[in-house]
Amino acid sequence: MLAFLKKFRACLDQLLLSFCGVIIILLVAAVSWQVFSRYILNNPSTFTDEIARFMMIWLGLLGASFLFGKNGHLAITLLSDSLSPKMHAALQIVIGILVVAFAYLAMINGGIALMGRTMFQISPALRIPMGYVYGILPLSAFLICIYVVLNTIDLLFPHKEAEALNTKSSGEK
Repeated sequence: MLAFLKKFRACLDQLLLSFCGVIIILLVAAVSWQVFSRYILNNPSTFTDEIARFMMIWLGLLGASFLFGKNGHLAITLLSDSLSPKMHAALQIVIGILVVAFAYLAMINGGIALMGRTMFQISPALRIPMGYVYGILPLSAFLICIYVVLNTIDLLFPHKEAEALNTKSSGEK
């Protein structure tokens, strides 16, 4: 089971990194075209500012989701660093529960409500429903929840995975 979760995490990480990489490439292209069309052609593009803004929103929230998977998010560790390993694990579980509660209540419920309210609001330049732009809120919250669960499993079963790898390595010799 832990091997499956490790493989699942690796696939999810790769998918997020690939998607973020594509967004960065498109973002650079859009901003470069905006600069070129504004200063070289003297005819600024009408859509690049808006698409760059939307891509930054998606990149920021998907990047934050990825960072949850790596435990690379911003944290003040003064309290957790001073606790025993068992208390540290308990604190991490409580923090995970609070993160999931916030992600569910604010980002998933609020994001879905926001999408519903703005699905008929059309963006000025791209002419797409704004609900699509705001769709990143529930999506990134769902990814954050998945990563919190995976991190909690890693926290609760750190030695079993290492023992399984050691047993497999010993059996192959």
